[in-house]
Amino acid sequence: MGRLSVSSVYNVDLARRNFLTRPPEPPEEYLMSDPTNSIYIGRTKVFHVPFSWTFQRVSNPHICVVGISGSGKSYFVKTFITRASFVWSTNSLIIDWAGEYKDWVKQTGGKVVALGKGSYLNLLDLGGMKPHDRIKQIMRTLSILTDIERYPEQKRLTEQAIEKAYVLSKFKLDSKLQRDGLGRPLLPPTLKDVQKILEDQILAGTYEFPAELENALYRVKQFTREGEDYFAQQSTVDLEGITKSGLVDLDLSGLPDEVFRGLAGLSMLQFIKEKMREEGWSSTKGLKLIVVLDEAWKIAKDENSDVVMIVREGRKYQFAMLVASQNPTDIAEAIFSNVGSTFIFRIKFERFLDYLQTTLNFSDYMRGEISKLGMGACAVNMSFSTTSKFSETFLIEKVEGEEPLQEFFLDLASILENGGAVEMAKTVSFEKEELKKRLRSFGLDEVHVEEITELFNKKNRHMDVISFVILLERYGVGRVNITSFLKDIGIEDSTIINIFSKADFKRLGLGDRDITQVILAE
Repeated sequence: MGRLSVSSVYNVDLARRNFLTRPPEPPEEYLMSDPTNSIYIGRTKVFHVPFSWTFQRVSNPHICVVGISGSGKSYFVKTFITRASFVWSTNSLIIDWAGEYKDWVKQTGGKVVALGKGSYLNLLDLGGMKPHDRIKQIMRTLSILTDIERYPEQKRLTEQAIEKAYVLSKFKLDSKLQRDGLGRPLLPPTLKDVQKILEDQILAGTYEFPAELENALYRVKQFTREGEDYFAQQSTVDLEGITKSGLVDLDLSGLPDEVFRGLAGLSMLQFIKEKMREEGWSSTKGLKLIVVLDEAWKIAKDENSDVVMIVREGRKYQFAMLVASQNPTDIAEAIFSNVGSTFIFRIKFERFLDYLQTTLNFSDYMRGEISKLGMGACAVNMSFSTTSKFSETFLIEKVEGEEPLQEFFLDLASILENGGAVEMAKTVSFEKEELKKRLRSFGLDEVHVEEITELFNKKNRHMDVISFVILLERYGVGRVNITSFLKDIGIEDSTIINIFSKADFKRLGLGDRDITQVILAE
């Protein structure tokens, strides 16, 4: 038993002791909101207070979401935009880098627009802008996505050719109203018109630096080649309707590389920004639109991109940006510093935690809690619209979504180091849908995807990590891909090396046909 003793203490020392310290959690009145005007997220970890998010409580409606693969990040995004549609009749546009959301959007009755798979977006569309303004946007986009800034003469020639293309199509460069003599809307030029202008200059032979002209033409041709002219034909995407069609997935997975995807993402944001600028912000109208950018590092990292500009301008527009990534360093610091809300799911790597803690200025205690978060649990950092004297970073037990969050587990107990158990968690967890998505990305067909998920279900959603690796390799998944997945769910490099060593040893005693039976028997 403990002993109770009495001692003398000076008043000065007593005053230094903080007997009543409020836990890192805002008061209830900052967490609970009118359910008809807010989105319910979940209960806080300390006092179990129901937390509901509303744009009216924060400095601006823009949001960041970060967390390792399988931590519940995508589940949160889906829950958030679903509830926003119920509460505010909010439209949602997902700029879908990897095609991750398209199946879910189809299942929920939304619309999928697949660039690179039959849909086109004319880079020279105006979207209600003046040609002069659109030209500036196009050149800024090319500067972000290519190295054109290193070649000022090629940049000048390209800009000049785009301007001439508008003029030859009867457009007035400083006017938003573009109609012909009969009052009909003019058809905008395309990059193929720009290409022809540069080709004609070369044929004329009057330019004193032909090499610069040829290089400028080569740059334009990268986007006009047959089969890759996704931005060089008249638009099939309805720029007016896409922001008012409920749930829309702009699937960019069919585009050949990050430059093409970045071009699509930035162009769409520019059109949306201009449309919303005309309408202006009004808190009484709720959120008209949520634009989701998931893993769009090419345009979320650059300080000069429209993503950063929109977030910095706060409430100026009648829509919210929701920027999500596994890697926080793929999101510009200016975004974290200016968004109204950040939702942080499980983060394992120290350099990612360093970046977040420096940018958001949360405590060492909160940093430790974030590194231990279970699947679906998160920390929330809020920039409240009114001055606060309490912690603006707090913990949510688990996001309570529209449907149960289905969890799978890899058991690590079989991995030994120096004759003893590894000093780490005995299991790692991830979303069932995240696993299926990754398996598809590895080239597995639906039969094999369902077979693997069924094996998890038969073992109460658990599988030994060594058996998991052997099973994936049986289906032809390379170790590079397996390593990437294991790292993304928080397993350290040294442990992954140990896993592969033990998998090799175990495989020596098994025939290929015996592997599934052994997994089921474990």
